[in-house]
Amino acid sequence: MPSRQEAPVKKIVVAFVPDALPDPLRRLVRQDVLERWLSADRSLHTPHVVAVEAADGQDWAAAALVTARPHTAYLKIVDAVGDVPAVLEAVVDHARGRELAQVSWEGWTASPEDAAAAGFAPLRPPLALSEGAPGPATGYIRRLHDGAVTEPPYYGQTTHFTCGAVTALVAQAHAGVMPGEEFDRRAELSLWREATNFLACEPVGLGVAVHRRWPSSPVTVHLDTDHPVLIDHLPAGEQEWRAVLQSASRTEAERIGVPIDPNPLSSTAIREAIGRQESVLLLVSLAAMQGFDVPHWVLCHGVTPDAIVIEDPWANAATGDTWVDAHLLPVPDPSLVTMSAVSGDRVHGAVIIGGA
Repeated sequence: MPSRQEAPVKKIVVAFVPDALPDPLRRLVRQDVLERWLSADRSLHTPHVVAVEAADGQDWAAAALVTARPHTAYLKIVDAVGDVPAVLEAVVDHARGRELAQVSWEGWTASPEDAAAAGFAPLRPPLALSEGAPGPATGYIRRLHDGAVTEPPYYGQTTHFTCGAVTALVAQAHAGVMPGEEFDRRAELSLWREATNFLACEPVGLGVAVHRRWPSSPVTVHLDTDHPVLIDHLPAGEQEWRAVLQSASRTEAERIGVPIDPNPLSSTAIREAIGRQESVLLLVSLAAMQGFDVPHWVLCHGVTPDAIVIEDPWANAATGDTWVDAHLLPVPDPSLVTMSAVSGDRVHGAVIIGGA
């Protein structure tokens, strides 16, 4: 009998429309799996089913629900059912056809044996999940590009406002500067307390806090405005005292030798920093990936030929997002540059942490 490599599976790709599920899919998917697929409004993530036609040409032998955050360079398998090896092959072929960087797979029903046989590597279990965003205990990834991206620990922010602190902690844990056993909620909240502008962490305050916590790690702040940032949504009275604190952070940065570069980071500059083994904490808007314009910190730590790999400490359960989406997430360079303009004034902010 010809191998799958000699006779590629015949794949079918259809939109996943909860109110109009194909009969072959209903016959194939267990009720508990279907309930998971229907448990969130996945429409922002362009959900679709990749299926493999059965030998009779009438039914399906396998199917997978596939989603992805918009403006990214991956696909995520929520579950694969039926002839799992065949549908994994079909999904990978589908991703290659779209010139994507990787396929991720949530571990709800995945077996380690099926994953390994299809070339998927296991992800490290998360240290914490972001607030209100449950996820599978395991996950897998298959990269579709040359080169290696080392895997940092995944830690989901346990509040809605500690993204800046978490990205810094992930960066330092990944660099080996902070012992893994010290990475917990106490560390998250303690660093946030040092960096916060109540409640958000603005770039200068975050850079100063990182330098204080790890004096041997060089820190450079990038911020292309002299005005206070991340406060334009607040009433005037709430803006005033936060502006005073941001001014104090600038004074402290000058005192302790944390430079503030007024130039925004290009994707080339981010790639060069990563190539120097530096960590880039990047301030982004969530408008493109999540549909709402909220400033948020992510860690840039790896590259593929056409994307920059980030760690996002937040997942949006309402859209079916989990830590598997947010971990080792490849974002095309142009998309990341667009995301890096935040707030009404479209300012750009980043903190670069060098090696100790």
